[in-house]
Amino acid sequence: MIEKEAMYKLTYGLFVLTTTDGEKQNGCIVNTVSMLTDNPKRITVFVNKANYTEELLRKTGVFNASVLTEATPFEVFKQFGFCSGRDTDKFADKAYPKTENGLYYLPEYANAVLSARVTDAYDYGTHTLFVAEVTAAKTLSADRSVTYEYYQSNIKPRPEAPKTATTKWVCKICGYTHEGEELPDDFICPWCKHPKEDFERIG
Repeated sequence: MIEKEAMYKLTYGLFVLTTTDGEKQNGCIVNTVSMLTDNPKRITVFVNKANYTEELLRKTGVFNASVLTEATPFEVFKQFGFCSGRDTDKFADKAYPKTENGLYYLPEYANAVLSARVTDAYDYGTHTLFVAEVTAAKTLSADRSVTYEYYQSNIKPRPEAPKTATTKWVCKICGYTHEGEELPDDFICPWCKHPKEDFERIG
C-alpha cells in the first residue's frame, strides 16, 4: 500500500519556472528543481506534461527558475499554478523584470533566480525531466526558501467546512472543492489537474 500523505513528507522547494514560445512568455509552479553537477553547474527540473510551460520548454530549451520564499502569498500560487497559460497571460498584472536571456522572473517573492539552457530531456510518462546548464544565477534576498511542507501548513488556505448537507470533495493537493454525491472516475481537478484519487470526501 502507498499512502499519498507519506509522499508529502519529502522535502521540496517551490519555484516559478518561466519560458517562452518566442513571442509569449509563460510560467508555472514546479517543486523539483535540484542541482545535478557543480562544474559545469547543471540543474534538473521535472515538469508535468499537462502544463503549457512544458510544451514551450521543449520547443525553446531556455528557462528561468525563481526560488520562492516563505513570504510568497497564495495569490502567486494561484496565478502560476491554478490556471493555464494557453488561455491567459500570466504576466499581464504588472511589469516583470527580465534576465539576460530575455525571460521574466519574480523579484518580489523570490530569493534567487537561475537562468538555464536545456541540454537533455527525458520522457517519464506524465512528466518530462529536463537537464540544463546554468547560464546565470543571481541572489535576490536573504529570505528563507519556501518548502512544500511550509506551503501546505502556512500558505495554502484550509478547505471551508461544508455549509449545507451537500456532499463535498476536496483536492488534497490544491484545496479545490467540488460539490456532488459522487466524483466521476475520470474527474480531473480544474486547478491542479490531479485525478479523482487525490480528492477526499468532507461532507
